[in-house]
Amino acid sequence: MSDLRAELTQSVDEAEWEWLIPHVQRDAVILVTPGLSLVDVGEAIASDNSQSVQQWIDEQLITKPSVDQVGEWNGDRQKRFHTLILQPFVLVQEIAA
Repeated sequence: MSDLRAELTQSVDEAEWEWLIPHVQRDAVILVTPGLSLVDVGEAIASDNSQSVQQWIDEQLITKPSVDQVGEWNGDRQKRFHTLILQPFVLVQEIAA
C-alpha cells in the first residue's frame, strides 16, 4: 500500500451532518456514492488522476450534494457520514440508517 493510500485510509472518519454544514456552505463537500471507496476517490484527487475523477463525475458517482439532499439532511441533524478531509474538500458518503 502506498504511503498516500495508507495515510488516507487512516484519515477516514465519521461525522454528523451538523458538523458538515459549514463545509457545505463553503461548497467544499463532495458526495461519494456508496460502493465507491472514499480512499480511492481521495487518492485519485490527491494524485491528480483527472481521468478517473472525470469518469466518476460523468457517471455521477461523485457529486455536490443537491438542494433536496441538503434539505433532507437538515431534517435529520444526527445523520452520519463517512468522511475524508482532503483540503480544500471534504469527501462524504452516507451511512445507511
